[in-house]
Amino acid sequence: MKIRQIKLSKMDTFCYIITDEANQTAAVIDPAFDTDKILKIVSDDGSTITHLINTHCHSDHTSGNAAILSATNAQLCIHKQDADNLSGFLNKTFSLFLGGKGSPRPDILLEDGNEILIGKTKLRILHTPGHTKGGICIYTDGNVITGDTLFVGAVGRTDLPGGSFEKLYASIHQKIYTLPDETIVWPGHDYGSTPHSTVGQERNTNPFTR
Repeated sequence: MKIRQIKLSKMDTFCYIITDEANQTAAVIDPAFDTDKILKIVSDDGSTITHLINTHCHSDHTSGNAAILSATNAQLCIHKQDADNLSGFLNKTFSLFLGGKGSPRPDILLEDGNEILIGKTKLRILHTPGHTKGGICIYTDGNVITGDTLFVGAVGRTDLPGGSFEKLYASIHQKIYTLPDETIVWPGHDYGSTPHSTVGQERNTNPFTR
């Protein structure tokens, strides 16, 4: 299993590609921008995208969904509580403003504890509301992709519709900080001094969660 972190050209957003190298299948997570680049990386690896996963519904993570889906046979996955907003009017409008398109409806509605198989690689879904009602993190083999729930030295904003700092704080402590200290944290934006961290480092040093 290989995780590739791609810093996109707008809003310091990170996209991730998780590849099962034995089966040459891949999941793309939060392809907001630079979709040609993302598709080329997967193609150059000789892999096939089977799943597109959104950590939440906001356009700075989803405005590239349509382009990826039109080029592949991937299944679009998002938590059930963010599904309606994903393809709603506001998201479509912001996606167009950011240079993308409104997202198609999802194929798979996720819930806490679901597992997605990428080849033989298991991705476990952690429902982590707070930034949005349906925000998720994705855990696999000592790694957790945290979307806009947890950044390096910061946390996601909670002042948008569906946000709640109390829920975000609980999500981080109950779903992320209960993972082993050495678990690598892969955030949704490059807001820290480094592009990734660990659960132990964030638990001990993140000023927003101590």
